[in-house]
Amino acid sequence: MSRTTVPAGAILLVLVAVLVRMSLGPPGLLGWYLAGWALFAAALWLTRRLPRRELAVLVVAGGVAVTATGLVAPPATSTDSYRYAWDGRVQATGVSPYDHPPADPALAPLRDDWLFPADCATPGLSRLPEGGCTRINRPAVHTIYPPLAEDYFLLVHWLSPGGSRHKPLQLAGALLSVAVLLALCRWAGVRAAAAWAWCPAVPVEAVNNAHVDVLGVLLVVLALACRTDRGRGALLGAAAAAKLLPAIALPGALSGVLKDGVRGRRVLAVVGPAALVVALAYLPYLLASRESVVGYLFGYVAEEGYEDPSARDRYGLLRLFLPDAWAPFAAILLLALVVLHVLRRGDPGRPWSGALLVTGSLLLLFTPGYSWYALLVVALAAMDGRWEWLGVAAAGAVAYLSGPATAAYAAAALAVVACWAVRLPGRRVPDGEVTAPGAA
Repeated sequence: MSRTTVPAGAILLVLVAVLVRMSLGPPGLLGWYLAGWALFAAALWLTRRLPRRELAVLVVAGGVAVTATGLVAPPATSTDSYRYAWDGRVQATGVSPYDHPPADPALAPLRDDWLFPADCATPGLSRLPEGGCTRINRPAVHTIYPPLAEDYFLLVHWLSPGGSRHKPLQLAGALLSVAVLLALCRWAGVRAAAAWAWCPAVPVEAVNNAHVDVLGVLLVVLALACRTDRGRGALLGAAAAAKLLPAIALPGALSGVLKDGVRGRRVLAVVGPAALVVALAYLPYLLASRESVVGYLFGYVAEEGYEDPSARDRYGLLRLFLPDAWAPFAAILLLALVVLHVLRRGDPGRPWSGALLVTGSLLLLFTPGYSWYALLVVALAAMDGRWEWLGVAAAGAVAYLSGPATAAYAAAALAVVACWAVRLPGRRVPDGEVTAPGAA
């Protein structure tokens, strides 16, 4: 046993204890979360000196233990999984989840004391227009989730024992998180997989809060590891049909497609299957629904401040230098330039690298207030070996738990730029040389 194995194992044990305490919720939630991130960073640093066999044990066993911490308590910082459970229940009765908001009296027979408690004095409950309350957020609006997510909610509902409440969704999130871990071990290597296995964002957002984003993350990892363009496109289409954000990984799958002129055949080979999968996923709901399957999407965009940046502190980094009204247009322009760079200069042998650059840039430019959006960045950073991008996930957590976090996003951006500058002299990969994920 190497001299660094024991300290690494001890740090992971402390990390597990901190995450268990964090899953119990306030007080001091942000402080516990930051402590978890500090321990995570220390453990990652020690992987540089761990022998491969010992590292594999720590990554897999430690990753399972870290993931399991999300199961010890009900969701601590998000109510999204209650909507998931409701959408699954509604579909099980043959009703489209896009046709009725939870507050609709037509669905009153489906209500129970868990999602619609009689005691409305409990903190965090949402009021219903006709009286009463619910654990579901935004109960007066239609669901926002795309079709593959709705299929997932229905499947979990079918497999759940009666009265099991939040636990099946958490267990499903844990299984998907471990599947991502194993996929990364297979295609990126165990050292790279540590960035996902031990990251505090995984048990908090994918397991405890049971965010469906982890399903999209798994599909993106499988897509970018796929060796055929058609398979890659189909899996990316499935990821976008599970949670819309993973669609931003599509430019990574097309890395370098404009390098020697437009390669239309390759574009069609990726985009065609992706579009077909999305269309097929939506088709049953289009046929079964009386209302729009877009749901509350556009209302959500407005509510979250992407149209009025000052309302929710969006585009925080850009607003340091530009008037508020210019920030949305500047973000779109800069993101388009990043996408163009990936399409022209990206390495086709490392599509995860281009996907990381585009996804991470999106979060830095738009500075969202929800930390689970960055689960995709965590997985892509593991695949690419660019651990500096993990700061974006930490910044998202600060934004969610403490409000405006421009300083945290600025620190994350500076870390990315600094590491890019350090790697600048040797950043190019010789033509024809394909490196493995995480081999940076």
